[in-house]
Amino acid sequence: MPAARRRHLHHDEPENHERWLVSYADFITLLFAFFVVMYAISSVNAGKYRVLSENLIAAFRSPSATGGTLPIGESPRALSDPQDGRKVNLIAPDLRPLPTPPVRPDLRPVLDRPSGEGDKTTTEPAASASAAEPPATPAERKPPVADPLARIEAGLRNAVAEMIHFDQMAVRREKNWVELEIKDNLLFQSGSAQLNAQAIEPLKRIAGVLDGFPNRVQVEGFTDNVPIRNPVYPSNWELSAARAASVVAVLSDAGVAPGRMAAIGYGEFRPIGDNATPEGRLRNRRVVLVVLNQQADPRSGVEVDPTAAQASATERNP
Repeated sequence: MPAARRRHLHHDEPENHERWLVSYADFITLLFAFFVVMYAISSVNAGKYRVLSENLIAAFRSPSATGGTLPIGESPRALSDPQDGRKVNLIAPDLRPLPTPPVRPDLRPVLDRPSGEGDKTTTEPAASASAAEPPATPAERKPPVADPLARIEAGLRNAVAEMIHFDQMAVRREKNWVELEIKDNLLFQSGSAQLNAQAIEPLKRIAGVLDGFPNRVQVEGFTDNVPIRNPVYPSNWELSAARAASVVAVLSDAGVAPGRMAAIGYGEFRPIGDNATPEGRLRNRRVVLVVLNQQADPRSGVEVDPTAAQASATERNP
């Protein structure tokens, strides 16, 4: 009895909790294959794919694909489209070497010469060209002379840079002259032609620049339209001329040749500002140094060309 009971005992198999791994592995495999296919499709060369598709379409439409025979040992080099008769090459055409351009006739003698002789031929034209050119004269070998007005302008800007910064002076370059404008309040008191003490040092620096060049200098005085009547200056004409003469005297004492300079008074008749406002009248009260465009006579280090000076003066003062 106990033996029979033991034969009928049934032991339950333990439950497998990892059966999902089989389905999961299948899913991962399919997903990997899907991404591989997608990558392969995305990396297909569009040109090659188009050629292959056209060749396949032409092959399936050709008579050979519908029952025709193809001799053994021969490869189909082209298939005809029965609709339009167009032939499609299934095999790339034969590659032929590119033609080599012929050697230039003028270079063939050089190539045929032994090594070292070609250099003589190539250097002979250069030697003959240099021999044909005439030797340069001493005047031609001289470096080009810089524009004197440009050097004068640069020297003036450097000499009075501080005054330019504080808007007390201004340097302007025109075609045939350089202007240095000086504000009236830096040079003189109202109604006076006597220079202020602080104006002497800047004028000496200006003279140091002008002394190095032979160009003629016009010192021009200007006033506003406020009338002046006193025993010394009956009108603005006399006041503007006296102020220009005072500047000329300082420049002369500082080394500028007196024969190169001229003092001119314009009074109130060449305004650059509106005399109806204090600011405009301040702009009109000024002294302008005009350095004319002229070159020194090569026969002398002092004399200048009077024709060039007259032309520049006429252009500025028509």
